[in-house]
Amino acid sequence: TEIAALCDTAHRMGMKVHLDGARIANATAALGGTVAALRSFTVDAGVDVLSFGGTKAGLAFGEAVVFLDPELASRAMFIRKQVTQLPSKMRFVAAQFNALLTDDLWIRLAEHSNAMGHRLYDATKGLPRLSYDTAPQVNSVFPVLPTELIAPLQDWCFFWDWDTSRSQVRWMTAWDTTADDVDRFAAGVAAALG
Repeated sequence: TEIAALCDTAHRMGMKVHLDGARIANATAALGGTVAALRSFTVDAGVDVLSFGGTKAGLAFGEAVVFLDPELASRAMFIRKQVTQLPSKMRFVAAQFNALLTDDLWIRLAEHSNAMGHRLYDATKGLPRLSYDTAPQVNSVFPVLPTELIAPLQDWCFFWDWDTSRSQVRWMTAWDTTADDVDRFAAGVAAALG
């Protein structure tokens, strides 16, 4: 995999690898939603440390740092305290993760989020003056729009620019996005495109 190749290169150069897992649940769900899928692009790929994103997976707040390299793990508690990353009410973060990781809730929420991204793509891919380079793999949708329509659409419903050189934007769906949300947004885009 690409991640394994990056890890191999970093390790050959004496560096450690941190994987930003803000959307790790979405990636895992897209790859089958199993522990083996998660392991394939983390442990088996050679990642040393990863952040397990909670906020984008459905938590009110919180991320978990997972040390896969035992050498790094032994120093983690000291470093965490020294850089003020020890919330006094850590149990409130832990309780959320406990619920999220019970009965594969994190995967079910990510599967829903990804499905809403595909629904948005399907609802807009045939619209005039809108194009896509690829279909979404997760909950991120990257259409190319007419430049003059981006600002008015952003005034109506905010989204980020992605590649301004070609008028590409980023639309995101989430664990709490409903089919009605997607359908209303797609209808608004269709109306703007005429």
